[in-house]
Amino acid sequence: MDEVVEVVVSHAERATLRVGDVFLKVDADQTRIDVEVEAMALAPVPTPEVLWRMPPVLAITAVPGAALGRLGEPSPTSSAAWAAAGAALRTLHDAPPPSRLGTAGRSPEALAASLDEECGLLVSTGILPAGLVAHNRRVAEAALRPWNPVFTHGDLQIAHVFVEGDEVTGIIDWSEAGRGDALHDLATLTLGHEEHLDDVVTGYGTAVDLDVIHAWWSLRSLLIVRWLLEHGFDPFAPGCEVDVLKSRLPGR
Repeated sequence: MDEVVEVVVSHAERATLRVGDVFLKVDADQTRIDVEVEAMALAPVPTPEVLWRMPPVLAITAVPGAALGRLGEPSPTSSAAWAAAGAALRTLHDAPPPSRLGTAGRSPEALAASLDEECGLLVSTGILPAGLVAHNRRVAEAALRPWNPVFTHGDLQIAHVFVEGDEVTGIIDWSEAGRGDALHDLATLTLGHEEHLDDVVTGYGTAVDLDVIHAWWSLRSLLIVRWLLEHGFDPFAPGCEVDVLKSRLPGR
């Protein structure tokens, strides 16, 4: 059977195509590709192999296994697989970090400024109710504290972690990697899957501040809702970012 071209993701900033076991990532911002290639070379966890690079295209291999889950859907994988993801994340965070800052490495002051601007736009444009935004802005405050920078993935959605059985076989999409807040990675991995937070923390192997993880759930969701809408995604889908924000309300 002839190979077909599958469009994995496509929006104004980048596109990813799959042909057989090869992924072609097309990105107009070569800095993101630079970050991805460097991070995959340094990361002490399974990553795709870089086949070749010809700007604006990066060709990488597929990783074995299946994604840990999808936002908005029940995870089909075991508690042990989630714990393995936590252990892999701890291995990454214990490694020497890259020199550059990742998206999780912005200062608390810069994050606060971005968050205030985004909250204002969410309300003024009528995307979200003022009360929902204000409550989650208060919850997010706990994430706006100093942290010790570690090697972070920066966008560790569950769809970016691949497993076979109870073993992590690959972590993909490293374009936001760099020096950042460890709890940002833990929060991104468990966003919308609060039922697996204990599994991830067990695998991570050390105590974490759960209030800060909850704060990152609110912070990340508030910052990304408008971007998702503008790029053809639906944060209002069941179990996705807007539901995460609603879950933070008292009595939920």
